[in-house]
Amino acid sequence: MKIAVGADHRGFRLKELIKKRLRELGHDIVDVGTDGEASVDYTDFAIAAAEKVARGEADRGVLVCGSGAGMSIAANKVKGARAALAVSPEGAKLAREHNDINILALGAWQGSNDQQVLAIAEAFLAAEFEGGRHARRVDKIRAYEEKKS
Repeated sequence: MKIAVGADHRGFRLKELIKKRLRELGHDIVDVGTDGEASVDYTDFAIAAAEKVARGEADRGVLVCGSGAGMSIAANKVKGARAALAVSPEGAKLAREHNDINILALGAWQGSNDQQVLAIAEAFLAAEFEGGRHARRVDKIRAYEEKKS
């Protein structure tokens, strides 16, 4: 699977850790930045990753900032992106299965240790959209996006 990853300065260390683990699992990585811990705007990287996912240049995305909330908000402004902040593997799995999220947002300050963060990312990538009754709801989101265009 091809994964677009991005982070701001607060999420840079975790982004690098996540990239390493995802490569070990056999995923292709598209790193949209940032490349260090100098202060940057999270929006630039959230939008870059979300556009790659929305255009089909990446299958999914993983974003990291201080809280994860900013990345999620910014990514969701891109038509076709469905980003959610997850703080547990169970939450990431359910968001993928029930809401068809294609972008996972993580918070560097959420209090999770490195292994928990990796478990959240792995749960997101292992899960698949269940469809069924959930598809109707996701289809309403898509219809609203189309209406706004």
